[in-house]
Amino acid sequence: MVAASRTLIDWDTLGLRAAPQRVVSLVPSVTESLFELGAGERVAGITDYCIHPAEKLAGLPRIGGPKNPDLDLIRSLLPDLVIADRDENRREDVERLEAAGLKVWVTFPCTAREAIDLLWSLIQVFEIPQRGPSLSALETSFEFATLAAANMTPVRVFCPIWREPASGPARWWMTISHSTYTHDLLRLCGGENIFGGRERRYPLAADLGEAEAEPPGERDTRFPRVTSQEVAELHPDVILLPSEPFPFSVPDLSAFEANPDIPAVRDRRIRLVDGSLLTWPGTRLAKALAELPSLLQA
Repeated sequence: MVAASRTLIDWDTLGLRAAPQRVVSLVPSVTESLFELGAGERVAGITDYCIHPAEKLAGLPRIGGPKNPDLDLIRSLLPDLVIADRDENRREDVERLEAAGLKVWVTFPCTAREAIDLLWSLIQVFEIPQRGPSLSALETSFEFATLAAANMTPVRVFCPIWREPASGPARWWMTISHSTYTHDLLRLCGGENIFGGRERRYPLAADLGEAEAEPPGERDTRFPRVTSQEVAELHPDVILLPSEPFPFSVPDLSAFEANPDIPAVRDRRIRLVDGSLLTWPGTRLAKALAELPSLLQA
């Protein structure tokens, strides 16, 4: 059962007259979640980055990337609802779709709790209450992880999501602050994000400590760019290199060898990880809660 005190989205809130029967998903994690929740037959279009569940996505129209969708193709699919995300998609694309008369649901889960609430909302919007028991099981796992995290000493984690340049010595790494889903997920799994308190500064030179910062205004401050020296000074116990959004791979493991005093380097705890476990706030949360703790522990 959905907790009575929880405020959820329903089709009436979205301006729909009934549960949607045709949906275009611009969010890979939502695409996967719709299929796992039993609403996959209503998915009329997906992005090029929607890869799970692979066996069920073959033949579905692909509308381009989340940042460059084919808006004309989306309109031609005649969706009752388009699902977007504030991080994944551009505001101007959402506004153009709305101007064309389409209903757009813009999601933005920044914590594991909010990801679960989004899943309950999907159940409510698509009127699939029979999937409630499986989601209740996920909620139980979340509650157990919350209790466990509160009673353990966390390991210090560095988790970059981008680097420049793409190879060779890194001038800077992009990572995550406390206001992100990945940060909260690491906390649940026994990790302490070493850059949780570090906000992004503008311009780039200010972020790298080479110039004075200017007021950020409405610009996003959740993804700071940090130097290798900053990483070394914070002594991470574990370094996680996800496969997305930047495709970190085996050659990137050697990028930290110049800093053997970093505990993660000294103890050989630099680990490649499936990026979707860290950045997909949907039904994949169950897999993340099951697999990530073992990557963080000694």
